[in-house]
Amino acid sequence: MDAYPTASEGSPVNIVMFHSAYGLRPAVRAAAELLRAAGHEVHIPDLYDGRTADSVEEGMRIKDGIGREELLQRAVAAAAPYSDQGLVYAGFSLGGSIAQTLALGDEKARGLLLLHGTSDIADDAATGIPVQLHVAEPDPFEPEDWLNAWYLRMRKAGADVEVHRYRGAGHLYTDPELHDYDAEAAERTWAVVLDFLADLDADR
Repeated sequence: MDAYPTASEGSPVNIVMFHSAYGLRPAVRAAAELLRAAGHEVHIPDLYDGRTADSVEEGMRIKDGIGREELLQRAVAAAAPYSDQGLVYAGFSLGGSIAQTLALGDEKARGLLLLHGTSDIADDAATGIPVQLHVAEPDPFEPEDWLNAWYLRMRKAGADVEVHRYRGAGHLYTDPELHDYDAEAAERTWAVVLDFLADLDADR
């Protein structure tokens, strides 16, 4: 990620970024530093109280032990001090699911950035925020039928949606310490993400 230049002038975008089921790993911290170098303010809550996992199975055990409702409560509490500023919600895999839930419930949200994960959408959901999704193709955790339905429901809710697919990449392809890692796909992803955030900054 060191290849990306320090970016644009102007007011920073305020971002809260949630980790995956693996916990707050170095890749999440590195992503936050990349976005900070581009002039943005980034908060990376630790929903696991310092625990991290070496496998998806271990991560899911940690998640299940905490419980989804408790994770959401922790995420809401972490975002609350910054929500009046108009947050961009972001997340990796499980964290994307959490970010989506919070963004669709926040009338002041400015955007939603999803990396490797989505969540279900209520029939009465309504939002006008820009949404960007980056996902492997294929991805066993985000199958084609699910993504098609997700896209249509997000559009029905009023969101401005972009979906970026990365053929041949693993599920969590932005994490250099995992077998899923795909350097080319990760580089392309972060370039597109920086443009997405720069556009939000320009619209401020």
